[in-house]
This record gives sequence, structure tokens and C-alpha cells, in this order.
Amino acid sequence: MTEGNFVDYVKVQVASGNGGKGSVHLHREKYITKGGPDGGDGGRGGHVIVRGNSNLWTLVTFKFKKHFKAGHGEHGSKNRSTGADGKDVYMDVPLGTVVRDTETNEILFEITEQGEEKIVAQGGMGGRGNWHFKSATNQTPRYAQPGIPGEEAQVTLELKVLADVGLVGFPNAGKSTLLSVITSAKPKIADYEFTTLKPNLGIVEHRNFTSFVMADIPGIIEGAAEGKGLGHYFLRHIERNASLLFLIPADSKDISKEYEILLDELRRYNPELLDKERLVAISKSDMLDEELMAEMKVELDKDLKGTSYLFISSVALQGIQELKDKLWALLNE
Repeated sequence: MTEGNFVDYVKVQVASGNGGKGSVHLHREKYITKGGPDGGDGGRGGHVIVRGNSNLWTLVTFKFKKHFKAGHGEHGSKNRSTGADGKDVYMDVPLGTVVRDTETNEILFEITEQGEEKIVAQGGMGGRGNWHFKSATNQTPRYAQPGIPGEEAQVTLELKVLADVGLVGFPNAGKSTLLSVITSAKPKIADYEFTTLKPNLGIVEHRNFTSFVMADIPGIIEGAAEGKGLGHYFLRHIERNASLLFLIPADSKDISKEYEILLDELRRYNPELLDKERLVAISKSDMLDEELMAEMKVELDKDLKGTSYLFISSVALQGIQELKDKLWALLNE
């Protein structure tokens, strides 16, 4: 999937169908000149329904189609015949899609399961035909109910990537390189910051034919929680990850400080993110000799306060299997 095809935020207009009118009809047939009322009910207007589809990874289809209008219910007719219901319209979305009211920003619902269906615009009820209104004192009512109008709304679709492990780190920490080594994903890799502008997903194959999904999320900068850099456009993707892998390069000026800044950005965006299981990986560790690594371990044991960490190198393939094992253990505790 190319970056241009990854769309995770879009606004669409939805309109449900109107209910059909109830019929005003008096029964007439040969030899029955004054039959009673037999007008049928109007049909229900069509719903606009949001449906989960596990085969989709992006909201790109809504980039080109932004208006969804359901069919109107048909009017009732004689012999108590009910009009046909309006045709429902389905909007297929990836799992992890949040639907908001654009005007109030209120969350209406979330789609997290395959085939899950939620009505975003309810079709209007059909009106009742005149046969409902006959009584001892009014045996030939000449009125019926009109159908109820459908609903119109603008909604915002917001995709939060569903993955088992989310990669968190500053720009150029080596997240895309790690993803390309540990999975068969082919993210864009270059030696400048913000190479990754959209989340990338890859499947990590573990031992005994087991696997889990890893997401490479664009790099965090200080102030991301306030919307600086790519801000909320990528922080929301971290919310849906089961556990977090913090990636900090070995050539960083202060590994512990970088880790604290990353934690602080997550805390300010959503404190619940700190409840997730997390692991710290020191990347680019092929640049370190054993003596330097031993010195760093002493500092990290003191500064990371019990947080589990390990040294890896995506280029030299050092510590990759150990990383997979630790992530698998985190996910299955």
C-alpha cells in the first residue's frame, strides 16, 4: 500500500430515505359499492449503515465518494398493501474506525469487528394507511399518515490502526528499518527525518507458525500532544495498539531523557496509554563495543526504573529473535 493510498481521516455526508406515505383508499369491487377503508402503510426509508470489513486497511474509497444517500420508502396502496422499504446503503470501513458527528465532534460509535453493522442515519418510518383509523363513529376515514422524513448529517470517519505492537520513537530512530527486517513490509526508508508520514503495518512471524501485527507509526517530536509536527494525526494510532515498543538509537545524546520525553508526550495526549505493556529497544547497537554496552547497561538499569530493554541492530540482525520473543511474551502475559 503506497502512502498516497493511506487515508485515515475523512468527512462524508449521509442522508437516509424518507418513509412512504400511508394510502387513503376505500375498498371497491363488483357487488360491493361501499367497502371499508383498506389503504396500506408506507414503507420504511432506507438506512445508511457503517459496516466493518477486515479486508480494508484504509479509508481511501471515501476520498472519491463522499455522499451516501439511501432510497425512499414506497407509498402504501389498496388492499392494505404495504409499500416496499427503501434500499439501505452500506459504507464498508476498516476495523478500528471511529465515527464522529462532525458538528459536535461527539463519538457516535466505533467499528472493531468483522461484519459489525451500525446505523449512522436512520430511515424515516412509513406512514400508516387509513384502515388503521376506522372506528365505530368514523367508518370511512379519508386521511392517512405521511411518512417521516429521513435524517441528514455530516460525519467524520477516523481510522485508528489496529495492531498488536506499535513502534514509538523520534524521527529517524530506525523504526521503518526494523519493520522491513522483522516483517515483509516495505516501508519507505531514508536518512532524513519524517520519511514515514503514514502508519505502515507488517506481520511478524514468530516460532511455531505464530504471528503478530506490528505498526510503524510516524516519529514523535516534543509538543506532539499539542498538535506540533504530525501531532494527533499519528498519536491516535497508538491508542489501539496492545503494547508499545519504544525505539531509541544507541547514538542518542541521552537515551533515558528521550524515553522520558516520549512517555510525557503519550501521557499528555492520553494518560491511559501508559497502562499498556511496553519494551525499550536500543537500535543501531552494532556501533557499540562490549565495554561501552556494559557501561550503558549500568546507566539504563538505574534510569529506566524497571522497564525492560534490550540492544538490537536491524542492519546487523543483532537481537532480532530475542526482540520477537520478548514482544510475544508481552502480548501473551
